[in-house]
Amino acid sequence: MNFIKAFLFFILTSSIVSAQTKKNIDHQNLLWTRYYNQLQINDKWSIHSEFDNRVFINPIVQNLFVIRVQGRYKISEQVELGSGFAYFNVATQKPDIDSGFNKPEYRIQQDATLKQNLGKINLNQRFQIEERFFQNFDKEGLTSGSTFFWRFRYRIQGDYAFWKKEKQYLKAIVSDELMINAGKKVVNNTFDQNRIYAGLQYGINSSLAVELGYMNSFQQRASGVDYYDRNIIRFSIYHKLKL
Repeated sequence: MNFIKAFLFFILTSSIVSAQTKKNIDHQNLLWTRYYNQLQINDKWSIHSEFDNRVFINPIVQNLFVIRVQGRYKISEQVELGSGFAYFNVATQKPDIDSGFNKPEYRIQQDATLKQNLGKINLNQRFQIEERFFQNFDKEGLTSGSTFFWRFRYRIQGDYAFWKKEKQYLKAIVSDELMINAGKKVVNNTFDQNRIYAGLQYGINSSLAVELGYMNSFQQRASGVDYYDRNIIRFSIYHKLKL
């Protein structure tokens, strides 16, 4: 609870400071498509893998591609832990700029997820830490070495099932996630971004589900005065397998 209060205090103070600072906002529209696999090993352990492709819309330009793999351990029905690795291949962050080469990022992550049932609403809170390694580059291409950042994430999410029929269901999902940067290289953008999401998930059977939703991502860049305001349509396929 104290952690949540600290985050809320940060949001409030950041909003006050940001209101007094001139912003240069770049509005963008994107489409995210992903395949999310959950391999259940036993009642406690599972392996989750994710393949995520992100493109700009109008014009259609590649943004980045993501591969994530993580192991998850269920302590109880209310508490779950996870740890894993992610690889990002970034083509560009602006559809009108092509550097001619892609920039890789390597990321280690750990999280704790707390789950709570509130009648017909399932609520979960995720606390996540990321160790991010960005490959160095200049105007000519990639160079040796990497730059390191910490990032701390807090997400609160709720879902509500409209109906269930045997192994099928339809539910609404709403979430809000705050991300905070940290590290020696972080000067003007301690606040990284905030993501608000709403979507519908349809369970086709016990193994397969699809989800379509809208996300708004408001992200501060390294300058401190430049921002991305991104409207994102996200389509996901969830696939569960058991050993």
